[in-house]
Amino acid sequence: MQLNSKLWDVFKKKPFVLGMLHLAGEDPVARAIEEIEIYQSEGVDGVIVENYHAFPREDKDIVEKTLDAISSSNPAITMGINILPNEVDPAFNLAQIYGAKFIQLDHISGKYARNQTLYRETYLEHKQENPEVIVMGGVWPKYYEPVPGSALVTDLQIGMQRAEVLVVTGRGTGQETPLDKINLFGKTIDPHPMVIGAGLNPQNAYEQLTSRSNTVGCIVGSCFKPDKNTREKVDSNLVQEFMQEVHKARDYHKSNY
Repeated sequence: MQLNSKLWDVFKKKPFVLGMLHLAGEDPVARAIEEIEIYQSEGVDGVIVENYHAFPREDKDIVEKTLDAISSSNPAITMGINILPNEVDPAFNLAQIYGAKFIQLDHISGKYARNQTLYRETYLEHKQENPEVIVMGGVWPKYYEPVPGSALVTDLQIGMQRAEVLVVTGRGTGQETPLDKINLFGKTIDPHPMVIGAGLNPQNAYEQLTSRSNTVGCIVGSCFKPDKNTREKVDSNLVQEFMQEVHKARDYHKSNY
C-alpha cells in the first residue's frame, strides 16, 4: 500500500520517521533547535513538539515559544504538535498559527478509566476549519486503560472516521509495542494508515515497520537518547543507527507492497 495523497504530499516516504522534541533541559527551546538540526542531518522526516517535560509547569507557553523559535529558524523538516494531556483546541490553534502539518492526539476514540475523553464538539469544527492538518490519533494507547466493556474494533472504526492516521503503542514510553498488537490493529483497520508510536529501537524496528503494509510511519523518542532517558539530549549516533534499519524497511515496502 502506498501513502495516500495527503500523507505523500507531506512525508513522501514510507515508513516516515517522526522524532520527539521532549522539551527538557535548562533551556528547552534552545535544545529543541539543536535536536532539530541533528534530526535533519540524519534524515528524520518530521518532529513532534510535545510538552512531555513541560507538563505540568509554570511556563505553560513553552510549546508556543518553541514553535515560534522553530518557525524563525525556518527548518526544512516537517513540524507537528502534541499538547498533553490530549489537548485538542490548543493543538489545532497552534498548528494554524505556525503552519504545523500534523497534530498527534494520545487518543482519538474510546473511553478510559482516567475519565479523559476526547470527543468534543470543537473537534469536528477544527477538522472542518483545518482540513489540511493531518491528525494522528491513538486508540487504547499507553497510559490509558479502557473502561470495562470497551470494544477495540468499535473504537478503531470510530478512530478511522476521525483521524487520517491511527497510532498504536505499548504500555508506556520506551516500552516495546507488542507485535501482535501492531498486527491486530493493522489487520482491523487495513488499508487505513497506521503509525507505531512507542518502543521502537534498532533491534525491533525492521520487523515492526515491515509487518503490515499499512504501517506508514513511526514516532520515536527515547531510543534517540542516552540510556533511553527522555531528559537527555538526542544523540546523533543513536539516530543514525536507527535510521539504518528504517532504510532497510523502506526497501522492503518498495519490493513487497
